[in-house]
Amino acid sequence: MTTTHSPSSTGLATRLLAGQAIVLVAGALTVGLVAAVIGPPIFHQHLLEAGHQQNSPELVHIEMAYRDSSLISVGIGLLISLLAAGAVTWFLTRRLRRPLEQVTHAARELTLGHYATRVPAIAAGTELETLAAAFNTMAARLDSVEDTRRRMLSDLAHELRTPIATISAYHEGLHDGVTSLGPESRAALEEQTQRLARLADDIDEVSTAEEGRLALDLRSHHVSHLLWAAHEGIRDRYAAKGVNLLVDDRPVAGLQVLVDRSRIGQVLTNLLNNALRHTPAGGTVIISAVSDRDHVSITVSDNGDGMTPEQLEHAFERFYRADSARTHDRTGSGIGLTISRAIINAHGGSLTAASSGPDQGSTLTINLPTP
Repeated sequence: MTTTHSPSSTGLATRLLAGQAIVLVAGALTVGLVAAVIGPPIFHQHLLEAGHQQNSPELVHIEMAYRDSSLISVGIGLLISLLAAGAVTWFLTRRLRRPLEQVTHAARELTLGHYATRVPAIAAGTELETLAAAFNTMAARLDSVEDTRRRMLSDLAHELRTPIATISAYHEGLHDGVTSLGPESRAALEEQTQRLARLADDIDEVSTAEEGRLALDLRSHHVSHLLWAAHEGIRDRYAAKGVNLLVDDRPVAGLQVLVDRSRIGQVLTNLLNNALRHTPAGGTVIISAVSDRDHVSITVSDNGDGMTPEQLEHAFERFYRADSARTHDRTGSGIGLTISRAIINAHGGSLTAASSGPDQGSTLTINLPTP
């Protein structure tokens, strides 16, 4: 990649020196003009008051000496000022050039896709240090986004590989006559087809939500009703695995929130499914809610696998799978938490995750504004 410069572009040192020279010359011309217009009459008047005769030779020579000395003084002062301006310009540009070249080089590296590039520490003043820090923050963010993109594409390919391989194997078996289209093969093909369809729907849904195109039917609903509806919809799965599911809605008795009931139900189901996936038999999951003056907080906490700090950082990224529970449980598409956060954001709230560490359980918290 090449960088082009316009023919009229000039260096920083040239521009600084030109600017200072213009100011100095303008100042010198002003001083000279004032000295030439105002100075001689005043000086002439003082000579007359001192006893010199009008139009005497001494008076003429004295006034010429005054004029010449004034012009020489202004000229020498202008020359010294220009030399001083050049020295200051050289000093400033020398201190600024290297940090600016480092930032420019780093920016060019970023445009080439080298997102690990950083601007080294510089000692060139608060402003340039702030610029370097902001640039490094931006580069780190771009590096993180690029890493997420690569991992997302890899995980997406992994998600697609299994159903496509299964469908391809059955297709070849049916074509070669190795297998027949019986109930078992039909069920397997239907399961993999539904998996692909669900994955496509989830990707479309999370994109719609994150782009702000999610349509919401906002109505007032009791928080208690939302919690118990989520409990009723999933309690059989909890009972089948032997995990206790408890509801604590006492702190929010009678409290209402303005939400889309089906979307909030979808979020709570995603969180409860996630908790069930990470909680072994005999464990406990609690869905509860508390409120303050402006917000209501709904939490889904478990005493299961827990999360490391790295897993917490990436918990809401698309297709992120880092622990054994997510690796071996392939029932989801891996973007349930991503969809949930996008839905909550569309409600003007937030969704956060917390954990004390591996085997210490996890807590997912929904914060929603109250009417």
